Amino acid sequence: AQSVTQPEAEVPVAEGDPVTVKCTYSVSGSPYLFWYVQHRNQGLQFLLKYIGGDRLVKGNYGFEAEFNKSQTSFHLKKPSVLGSDSALYFCAVSDTVVGAAGRAEYKP
Repeated sequence: AQSVTQPEAEVPVAEGDPVTVKCTYSVSGSPYLFWYVQHRNQGLQFLLKYIGGDRLVKGNYGFEAEFNKSQTSFHLKKPSVLGSDSALYFCAVSDTVVGAAGRAEYKP
């Protein structure tokens, strides 16, 4: 079975500071990992994905995430957040058969 856990429901960060939005996962096969963002009154927007290769993935809007197989984590990071980054962040995992997702909210 597949699952993701985002342990922090809210991640308070001051504008200009670095932020980490945590995501750990469980998957039976090879993991395909994704991050999405949803701003108020908007649909989901793709940020980045890991489907193999380099552990560090660069994504849209200055975000990046690092795949850590031993800790089964795929934490989303940005070195300097903007007020416009205030949104819901969704981590998703798939083994190409079944997927699972969770969410966290960044509030400046």
